[in-house]
Amino acid sequence: MASIMTNASALTALQSLNATQKNLDTTQARISTGYRVSQASDNAAYWSIATTMRSDNQAMSTVSDALGLGASKVDTAYTGMDSAISTINQIQQKLTASFGQTDASKEKTQVEIKALQDQLKAYADGATFSGTNMLSVNSGATATTAADVKIVSAFNRSAAGAVSISTIDVNVESIKLYEAGTAAGVTKGILDADRLGSSGAVTATASNPTLGAAAAGTDTYSVATLKIFSGTTAASDTQIQQMMNVVDAALKGMTTAATKLGAAKSSIDLQKTFTSSLMDSIDRGVGQLVDADMNKESTRLQALQVQQQLGVQALSIANGSSQSILSLFRG
Repeated sequence: MASIMTNASALTALQSLNATQKNLDTTQARISTGYRVSQASDNAAYWSIATTMRSDNQAMSTVSDALGLGASKVDTAYTGMDSAISTINQIQQKLTASFGQTDASKEKTQVEIKALQDQLKAYADGATFSGTNMLSVNSGATATTAADVKIVSAFNRSAAGAVSISTIDVNVESIKLYEAGTAAGVTKGILDADRLGSSGAVTATASNPTLGAAAAGTDTYSVATLKIFSGTTAASDTQIQQMMNVVDAALKGMTTAATKLGAAKSSIDLQKTFTSSLMDSIDRGVGQLVDADMNKESTRLQALQVQQQLGVQALSIANGSSQSILSLFRG
């Protein structure tokens, strides 16, 4: 049936052309943005996943920065500790050399020891990075232990979607060299703690010796303040032997502390490497979900352009069929 009111062929051709144009617009958008899924309407599930993972990746970028900052803090503390170990070795050498010396020689050696003690304090006070000092600590008037230094190491998201933060903790209490806190029961640092001269063990009860007297088992010394000469009196050789015990015990404690700092630095470096690899993996995963395959889209674009041209031609033919009805009315 020929009708001038309804052109079924034209309607069909128009629907086909509209569908082709819609697909063409989609392909051109993918080519221009580089994304197969650039908004929620393209694929709600993939867009939601990609958005969440991109957010997590940005958080992990911040974690990477925090790890870099933490590494610098630990490096600074380790540098100070390493320098302090070198200096305390010199104090040990001075004590060894003073054993059996005359009082006059001990007086001169005391000047050198005092200079080295001042240098130890300077190293500890100077080992500060971004306001953090792990060697020279002040826990305040109420805290009895130094707070741990927490370094953000990971941003985690559980299967249920809950987020959490992981940290690498540096136990400052076990590595501090000086403690200025005034709280009752506060533990002093490795260098300013009172130690028994007989064993070098840390004790909470100080018993200052009388220089020149025979050494007693309860005598205590601190590496930060020990003296082999004071006023006009020199320490006896047995007292110097006790001081050497104290310095040796402190040196062992510092070596252990340096090992802990080295382990923390190693953990930070490993976590930095893992975080960088994880971020790359997430980028690749997101790309698999939402990136457009440009080879495929280029081929599809050419095919759709041909379909568009053919659709326009088909619509033109369908519209032209109405004109043939006029021939029926010509005499």
